[in-house]
Amino acid sequence: MTPEISYVIDTFFALFAFVLIIFMVPGFAMLEAGIVRTKNVTSVLMMNTMIYAVASMAFLLIGYSIAFGDFGSDSMSMWAAFLFQMAFVGKVINIMSGGVSERAKVIPLGIFAIIMSSVIYPLVVNWSWGSDMLEGTVFDLTMYDLAGSSVIHSTGGWALLAAIMIIGARHGRYPKDGGVRVIPASNIPLVTLGAFLLWIGWFGFNGGSVGSIASKESANAVALTILNTNTAGLSGAIVSGLIMYFIYKKLDITMVLNGALGGLVAITAGPDLYNIYQPILIGGIGGLLVVAAVPFFDKLRLDDPVGALSVHLVNGIWGTLAVGIFASNPAEGITFFGQLKGVITIAIFAFVSSYIVLFIINKIIPLKVAHDEELEGLDVNECGVEAYPEFKRAF
Repeated sequence: MTPEISYVIDTFFALFAFVLIIFMVPGFAMLEAGIVRTKNVTSVLMMNTMIYAVASMAFLLIGYSIAFGDFGSDSMSMWAAFLFQMAFVGKVINIMSGGVSERAKVIPLGIFAIIMSSVIYPLVVNWSWGSDMLEGTVFDLTMYDLAGSSVIHSTGGWALLAAIMIIGARHGRYPKDGGVRVIPASNIPLVTLGAFLLWIGWFGFNGGSVGSIASKESANAVALTILNTNTAGLSGAIVSGLIMYFIYKKLDITMVLNGALGGLVAITAGPDLYNIYQPILIGGIGGLLVVAAVPFFDKLRLDDPVGALSVHLVNGIWGTLAVGIFASNPAEGITFFGQLKGVITIAIFAFVSSYIVLFIINKIIPLKVAHDEELEGLDVNECGVEAYPEFKRAF
């Protein structure tokens, strides 16, 4: 195969993977729109739209240069390489936006999205995938993270944790006399659609991260990566469903879907390194962790409507460590200690930097809507457009 043909094939592959990843934009939007109450649907959709717009623009103008230096690629069009990386940036903030839905203002979160996509996330990328300003120092990250269990999912999860700690819970979620008030999802079909759009997008997310498909070896690597990605999602769904039925004698579709997403997050660090059976265990543990983590965070009174902390933060950590357990290869620089060091470094930086930025923004423009506005719904007060105007809003 000539270099020109290889260049064209890999360019097309990157563009195709970019399109698949962008399917995750409506995926997050539909999942969150289905989880929240009808009075908050428009605000959720607006936030997802603005995240894609402002985060992508900030990454184009500032973030990409911090992460990778100058535009350039020898194996494909530099513009295709940029688009592929740009597709990732909004996902970090999507993880956060769903977890603070139903009580967070759009504008201050939009400001945070700009800072996250132009500075915080690009620095994490720089240290792991990019030009690596820490190379040769004691802080140099040696972890293997193919598509971002830590770089994307844990980074977004730590930012979400900081946001929840500052914003607080929805009104009435945790009654003063103890316990947890269940706030039902408004549209389960939308939740299901959103989860499956995310699942499909993951094939571009992980498969595209292999970087090339223009040879027999790289094509096999891409196919194995996508196979293992899907297997982990299947296993996460099955395990979470079995656990829920064993404990409650009920099959909760929202928990099964989150179990699948947890498995997908867990496999993201190393789907190209495993055989076809290891993802069954890794994804299954991911589903188990989701079922265990959701009530754990509720006990801590951390109100996360979509379960993003359980899916993305917990399984981002697990997935990164799983590489050190199942695919340790000191000759290639892959060790459990290196994976653990990466998890800890990203945790400290992402949480502390996000908390500081959100704290400052909150002092200038409060992140949380007023109590009366929360009761009336963010659609009216934040957007002026109701998603379901013919329905009586549920207070």
